[in-house]
Amino acid sequence: MEKEIIKKSFGTHDGSFHADEVCACALLLLYDLIDKDKIHRTRDPVTIDQCDYVCDVGGIYDPKLKRFDHHQKEYTGDLASAGMVLLYLKNQAFMDQTLYDYLNYSLIKNVDAHDIGKTENKGYSFSQIITNFIPIDYNASSKERNIAFLKAVEFTYNHLKRMQERFFYSRKCFSKVKKVMDQNKKYLLFEESFPWMDAFFEFGGESHRSLFVIMPTQEHYKLRAIPPDTNSRMKVRFPLPLEWAGLHGVDLQKVSKIDGAIFCHKGRFISIWKTKEDAIKALKYVFKKAGVDYGNDL
Repeated sequence: MEKEIIKKSFGTHDGSFHADEVCACALLLLYDLIDKDKIHRTRDPVTIDQCDYVCDVGGIYDPKLKRFDHHQKEYTGDLASAGMVLLYLKNQAFMDQTLYDYLNYSLIKNVDAHDIGKTENKGYSFSQIITNFIPIDYNASSKERNIAFLKAVEFTYNHLKRMQERFFYSRKCFSKVKKVMDQNKKYLLFEESFPWMDAFFEFGGESHRSLFVIMPTQEHYKLRAIPPDTNSRMKVRFPLPLEWAGLHGVDLQKVSKIDGAIFCHKGRFISIWKTKEDAIKALKYVFKKAGVDYGNDL
């Protein structure tokens, strides 16, 4: 007799929980593949067998069967249940390669590495945040642990949803970045504020001649130095003047001789100016002081 599968149900182990099965559950909820009221935390094989999706328990990794466990000795890969489910979602065309890469390298890969003990502990990780949802009392009841698990899933669901929304918004801005890059100037001037750096480097920004970005920030404008490449985002190709470092208001106005000066970060990577015209004046100052020929760019 063929076993009955409860559609849109989810099974994982009971007891303590970890970020990998929490993320796996949240991802499946995010894509409406499971229902929140059909989440089961148990090791009972009968209940597990009836679940539509099973993660981190059961001893089977078979995406065709919607089984995502990594603990059995037959599995020798580096994925935990979160990575297994993310890969499943990509292979089932719920997401494309770019979104998969973004979620994987931003979050899921580290969650898996933490679960299988292949990560270096640097600071407080997402996995440790999820662990903090586990009841403090080691003798907490199964009901308390299940409530805590659902709270962790809700938190992770909202986090993943926000990450995905941010990714989609960033991708919508790619064409705007490309249009300005095609002007091939020594700076990028945007008339509205939006994420630009990912698009810049995806469109070959590493070899682009631009050194600075001018862009609105709230009611003012920022002059921001561009990093040398996508992996060195805390560095800059061309720092702002040393004499501006850490200055505010009147002090920066005196040194720069620009009335609209507001602030320059001591790291010399970003400065704030009252208007776009002020930011352009500041850029001219930077180029002239350094002897950079900007030709007809400004």
